[in-house]
Amino acid sequence: MIKLEDLREDAVVTGLQPGDQARIVRVEMLGADARTVTYKDGNGSLQERVVFRSDEPGLELVEEGARWGFSADPEHFKLGVEAQRIRLAHLFDPMMAVHTSNVEPLPHQISAVYEHMLEKQPLRYVLADDPGAGKTIMAGLFIRELILRADAERILIVAPGSLVEQWQDELWEKFELTFHIFGHEMQNAAASRNAFDEHNQLIARLDQISRNDDFQELLAQTHWDLVVVDEAHKMSASYFGNKVTETKRFKLGKLLGRLARHLLLMTATPHNGKEADFQLFLSLLDGDRFYGKFRQGAHKVSIDDLMRRMVKEDLLKFDGSKLFPERRANTVNYQLSDLEAALYSQVTEYVREEMNRAERLQGQQKGAVGFALTLLQRRLASSPEAIYQSLKRRRKRLERRVQEERLVQRGHHVAETLTEYRVALAKNADDAEEELSAAEYEELADELVDEASTAQTIEELELEINTLNGLEAQALRVVQSKKDRKWDELSRLLQDNPEMFSEGRARRKLIIFTEHKDTLNYLIEKIGGLLGKPAAVVAIHGGVGRDDRRKIQEEFWTNPEVLIMVATDAAGEGVNLQVASLMINYDLPWNPNRLEQRFGRIHRIGQQEICHLWNLVATETREGDVFQRLFEKLEVERMALGGRVFDILGEAFEGRALRDLIIDAIRYGDQPEKQREIFRNLEESLDTGHLKEIIQRNALVESSLSMEHLYSVREQMEKAEARKLQPHFIRTFFEEAFQRLGGHMVKREPGRYEVKNVPTDVR
Repeated sequence: MIKLEDLREDAVVTGLQPGDQARIVRVEMLGADARTVTYKDGNGSLQERVVFRSDEPGLELVEEGARWGFSADPEHFKLGVEAQRIRLAHLFDPMMAVHTSNVEPLPHQISAVYEHMLEKQPLRYVLADDPGAGKTIMAGLFIRELILRADAERILIVAPGSLVEQWQDELWEKFELTFHIFGHEMQNAAASRNAFDEHNQLIARLDQISRNDDFQELLAQTHWDLVVVDEAHKMSASYFGNKVTETKRFKLGKLLGRLARHLLLMTATPHNGKEADFQLFLSLLDGDRFYGKFRQGAHKVSIDDLMRRMVKEDLLKFDGSKLFPERRANTVNYQLSDLEAALYSQVTEYVREEMNRAERLQGQQKGAVGFALTLLQRRLASSPEAIYQSLKRRRKRLERRVQEERLVQRGHHVAETLTEYRVALAKNADDAEEELSAAEYEELADELVDEASTAQTIEELELEINTLNGLEAQALRVVQSKKDRKWDELSRLLQDNPEMFSEGRARRKLIIFTEHKDTLNYLIEKIGGLLGKPAAVVAIHGGVGRDDRRKIQEEFWTNPEVLIMVATDAAGEGVNLQVASLMINYDLPWNPNRLEQRFGRIHRIGQQEICHLWNLVATETREGDVFQRLFEKLEVERMALGGRVFDILGEAFEGRALRDLIIDAIRYGDQPEKQREIFRNLEESLDTGHLKEIIQRNALVESSLSMEHLYSVREQMEKAEARKLQPHFIRTFFEEAFQRLGGHMVKREPGRYEVKNVPTDVR
């Protein structure tokens, strides 16, 4: 039995002519359930018959006729051809993603996507352009282009937890791509018990997946057309002797490499200064090429096809001008008042003694106490209000702990040894600032600085409380004296520095970074009073939710009355603030990566003004001496290297962390020999030769846009603009096809229709 739809010209069938075969000459449609068939019988005579759906059981195909003919509905044929033309539009418009997205890409972004990434099938690539160069835009263009070319359907983005919402927002706002964020709730609601399998476009948190074996088992059962990893340098591994020490993140990277056809790794810092570790990182892309331990002189592996890096100073606009304006950093020194100096001396002595005692502790408690003490020292440098509130909270928390311990010991008749310290560190305390999101870090910092102690007995705890009582009273006297030299310096900067004002004396927008919420609240009140307009000051810190943070950011961008944003490092992650070109570091981060991250909030694509940064440094303090020497050396190197020193600041301290140098200055700053060693380490880290080595190391894969290349990219853009699929073609096709399939739509006003019925086939 055959169907009416199988009756074609030149087909031979039985059942049309009783007891004989017939060759069909022509078939005409008479609705959905009837055909007029003209055929030749066995004698060669032409016959005609109407065949109905009920006749199908008696029809049999003997010989298939011509598969293609010209008897179809011409309107259907025209719409089918137009649908195919639209589907293949990327063959004529090679930059279709650009023309269908809400972005205006720059030359280096066009070059990355259309000259490097799309050319590679399959893609295994590291996109390592400088921070602020728009790597998210490049990834979005690449994703959209693959989707338009029907080359990718299942796409997974893996990013640090603090950036997943930003990825989701930007992909929707700029590319109209709907990605869902994977989490416990999504997994629990999955009908198949595997949310990775049910969703084609997902964003996952790097640490949530890398630390959860159950999630990795579910992930291993899936396959992806494209996996994008942001901040991919966190997927690190290293050699201990000849053995590879793999982190959980590195193991996740290996798994993702097996599951993905295209793998794109994104990081601004791919190289940590150790070539062996760098090649381990590249083994995530090509395990065969980078197999075995790197040996100097024996390994020479080209990576040009695997990686691209462009630095800010080399990026250009389409007119050939520099994309990024100049950056200028200034050091503002101030001296502590007598009361502040006395408080600084006493608290520093307390921190030193406790650090020395912490050296005798073991394991997690040692790390937690050391972490808490460095935070206390940083709050001392932040503001009198911050150290006063921290000392008071710490004293109250320890007093509460004494009461709890006495109850426990009385109930269990235990000796005077304290019960085990209760605050658990999910990470090594030394790495917490680098690995945690700013919000998580602030929460951990508050918990530890209030409670972590070296005390092993109740008596030791009580002695520490007595010390804290004296320090708290001293801090209160400083607060009540209203003598805050750091605020005085900021006040003068805000009122007297000409850069704070435009030509018409209108105040320009400004970002002020602090490290602690107590200082943040203190500055909001003081600055609001100084300006006489409290509403002119807004704030972002770790406790501000995602939606509120977006509202505050929007207010700062669009409201001319909002002039100053005070922020902790929570605003250093995924917040674009290039509406301002001025920044003040009220508190200095002990991590140089944070310093660059903060500056990168204003020194971004779209910035038109020279960016100015002021660092407030207290002279005659131990950490102040380190920062003073650091910024003096930075200015010398900035002049020598043309501003590029900011981009490699984090890598400069790969031998000895800046944080360790500052802690040594606090602990041993009264020892001249130790102080000379600290400054020697600092000089070596920022030595011109060392910095040039880093620049040359990065230059192994650096790309640059020559003027000739720039004009070539611009010509490609202009040709693509002329050949792109115009919107009216899409509209005309949709209107005709929708109505022909039974849909009903009514035009209400220009550009807007009311759709009254959607046919089943379209649904």
